[in-house]
Amino acid sequence: MNTEVIPYAGWNRNLSLSNEFAEVIVTLDVGPRILSYKRRNGDNVFKLCDEQLGCSGEDAFKLRGGHRFWIAPEDEVLSYHPDNFPVDYRVEDFTEEIVIESQQDHCGKILKTLGVTLADNDSHVTIRHTARNRGDEPIQIAAWGLSVMKPGGLEIIPQPPLGEHPRDLQPNRGIVLWPYTDLTDPRWHLGRNFFTLRQSEGFSPTKLGLAHREKWIAYVIEDSLFLKTFDHVQGAIYPDGGCNFETYACSEMLEIESLSPLATLAPGESVSHTENWYLFEIADEVRIDSEEALAEWLKPYLQRAGV
Repeated sequence: MNTEVIPYAGWNRNLSLSNEFAEVIVTLDVGPRILSYKRRNGDNVFKLCDEQLGCSGEDAFKLRGGHRFWIAPEDEVLSYHPDNFPVDYRVEDFTEEIVIESQQDHCGKILKTLGVTLADNDSHVTIRHTARNRGDEPIQIAAWGLSVMKPGGLEIIPQPPLGEHPRDLQPNRGIVLWPYTDLTDPRWHLGRNFFTLRQSEGFSPTKLGLAHREKWIAYVIEDSLFLKTFDHVQGAIYPDGGCNFETYACSEMLEIESLSPLATLAPGESVSHTENWYLFEIADEVRIDSEEALAEWLKPYLQRAGV
């Protein structure tokens, strides 16, 4: 993994992590915030908000794009606390993990740390989100990773295998809908094996959450396939009615979000949540004419990601 500080997207101090397969760019001027993830010969798969780039020190939260680290459950103060100030970074001995840490406590009581590791021999990136209670009182929170994807793509959400009645009498899926979600929205396709959501212009917001045990989410954009993997902890209590996965789409973007279990943190305690990312060049045309064809098309990419 090669590391260097470069100018990017209007900011002077950005850490580039790269190998012969992929590059990740983390800005050091605001955050923690990952601005770019791309194949070495490809384009950034994250959306960036052009009008918010290169700025810092604002009083209000700015979306900016890329991948951000939020605190759940969503709260007007706790989640939307501005991350508009410089961050510190260090390289951990032995692991080569790049640790990006806020210089200021979040809302005066939470320290956010983002650990980023790029593998040596492929596009695999490990993202570790850690929130530490630096206040004087216990607080119940979850770590929340949100990737703002480039518009125009197709999100693929795997579903567990269908069961049979009367053999399978217990539920195996938990689906949470937000008040503005309309399931007749043509961007959604709710299939037997996959849910898909297409990002398109001219639509109002939609959001869905799951108790997601299938480990992965995919996003197809142009000639790239982005895979995000994360765990579901059986028996744990998650935010938003049990969601470890949420997705949001509007006219400008689509977000792929994963969450840790809720944790009640005494002063000094922390909660961590890990995502793994993979980025593949699409070798042949995406097959969405049937769920069977889509599953077959996905198979080699999932195998390469180990899922």
